[in-house]
Amino acid sequence: MWGTILFLDLADSKLGVEALDAAVKRVEDFVFQVDIDFSTFKANSFVSRLRREEITIDQCPPDVIEVWNSCEVAKEITQGAFDPWEVEGGFDPSGYVKGWASDKCAQILQDAGVEDVQVNGAGDIIVRGPKKSVGVVNPDNRQEVVKVFGLQDCAIATSGDYERGGHIRDPFTGTVAIGARSATVIGPDGGLADALATALMVAGEDGVEWFGNPELSEYSAWVIERHTGQNWGVGPQVFNA
Repeated sequence: MWGTILFLDLADSKLGVEALDAAVKRVEDFVFQVDIDFSTFKANSFVSRLRREEITIDQCPPDVIEVWNSCEVAKEITQGAFDPWEVEGGFDPSGYVKGWASDKCAQILQDAGVEDVQVNGAGDIIVRGPKKSVGVVNPDNRQEVVKVFGLQDCAIATSGDYERGGHIRDPFTGTVAIGARSATVIGPDGGLADALATALMVAGEDGVEWFGNPELSEYSAWVIERHTGQNWGVGPQVFNA
């Protein structure tokens, strides 16, 4: 789904297999609807119609409006380094939606009573329940884990140029982002973590100042710089890892 594979790792001491299967089916229904609404490849999706200016945002369903408004917040926090409107073809919230949708999947599963949840949407990971260890790989050697975080009830999003090449664009220049090789963000909201990781690929070390904002007090970042290969971190999760 969404051009990737969505992995669900679930466990529960009380729910039976049938109840778990029913919860997974609700997740499946949701992610297919996300694709229908947000795909930039499906001509009739709401996002595609917004990009062609056939409709306005107030003509869209609540989930699309929610993502639009949240993208505006992320754009402001990152001082424009995350800007889904400054994309060829028009509004493209892909750098927010994957984390947002993964978060929603985890909530669907929790609401169904699943105690132990991990949702992995190609680098956007949501964990609920018992503490879990999540590693960040070396962008030059994906067999090597260079940082491990112990996480509980939060999201972790990683953006890099090692999976899909230079797919992240700098909204200020229109060229490939060159701020970082890899950027990982941890925080309570999967969509915002995804957007921040995307933005740090653009800004690199200049993005450290964002984490002084009160709205990011619960967020952490760990970044590998492109030109020097050095890493830096900010926030409580980095130093408590």
